[in-house]
Amino acid sequence: MTYADVSHALDAKTVLFIALALITLFYLGVLTAGVRRARTADAEPTAPAPGPVATGFVANFFDTLGIGSFATTTAIFRHWKMVRDERMPGTLNVGNTLPTIAQAFIYTHLVPVDPRTLILMILAAVLGAWLGAGVVARWPRSRVQFGMGIAMLAAAALILAAQLQLVPAGGDALRLDGTLLVVGLVGNFVLGALMTIGIGLYGPCMILVSLLGMNPTAAFPIMMGSCAFLMPVASARFIRERAFDARAVVGMLIGGLPAVLIAAFIVKSLPLSAVRWLVVVVVTYTAVTLLAAARRERTAAMATDALVEAATLAS
Repeated sequence: MTYADVSHALDAKTVLFIALALITLFYLGVLTAGVRRARTADAEPTAPAPGPVATGFVANFFDTLGIGSFATTTAIFRHWKMVRDERMPGTLNVGNTLPTIAQAFIYTHLVPVDPRTLILMILAAVLGAWLGAGVVARWPRSRVQFGMGIAMLAAAALILAAQLQLVPAGGDALRLDGTLLVVGLVGNFVLGALMTIGIGLYGPCMILVSLLGMNPTAAFPIMMGSCAFLMPVASARFIRERAFDARAVVGMLIGGLPAVLIAAFIVKSLPLSAVRWLVVVVVTYTAVTLLAAARRERTAAMATDALVEAATLAS
C-alpha cells in the first residue's frame, strides 16, 4: 500500500470511530430511557440479579476471546429460566451491545482493507439489523422459539466447522468490486438481519469474506465494525417495542463490560478448543429444546383455535 492509501484508510477509520462514539452516546440515551420506562410505566424490576450478572461476565469474557456470546447466553438463560423466550432476541441484542462496542474500540486497529468495502459492508449489516429487529420484535412466542432454535443449530454448525477446520482459508484480496461486492453486501445484510434472532455475526462474516476471496484478516474490521454499529440500531428498535427483559439487560451490562476488559488486557488468550466442543453440545441441546417448545406452542394454539371454532359453530 502507498502512503496515500494508508492515509486514506486512517481517515476512514477515524471517521468510523467518531461515528461509533456518537452512536454509542445515542444508544446510552435510548437504553437509559428504555430501562426507566420498564421500571416506571411497565412496573418491571430492573435491579440486577446475580444470574444475569454472572451470565454477562461469562458470555462476554469468552466472546472477547473468540467463542461468541449469543449462543452461550441463550443456553444459560433458557436452562435457568431467567428470560422468557419471546424476549430472548431483544435481550441478547440490548444486553450485549455495550460490551461489543467496547471490543470494537479495543480490537479494531488499522487493517489494510479497502475503506469503501469496509464502510459499505457495515452499512449493509446495519440496514439488515434495523429491518430484522422490526420484524422479530413483533413475533409471537412460538415463532421466536422456532427461529432461535434454527439459529442455535446454525451457530453449533459454524463452531463445529471451525473446530474441524472446514472453514475456507480465503485469498489475498483486500477489497471487493463489481459482482463480488454486491454478493458481499447482500451477505452482510442477511447476517445483520439474522443477528436479531440470535445468530452471531463473527463466524458467518469470516466465512463470507473468505468465500469471496478476501484475506481473512480483512474480516476483523468488517465483522467488528458491523456488530458495533448494527447492535445499537437493532437494540434501539427492540427497546422501542419493549421486547427485552430490562432486569436481565442491566445485569448483563454490569457483568459484561469488566469481562471484556479482563479478557482483552489481562488474560488475552486461552486454550479454547475444549470449551468450543462443550459449547457445541450445549447449544445443540438448547436448539432442540427451543424447537420442541415451539412445536408445543403451535400444537396448543391449534387446539385452542379448534375449540373456539367448534364453540362458534355450536352457538
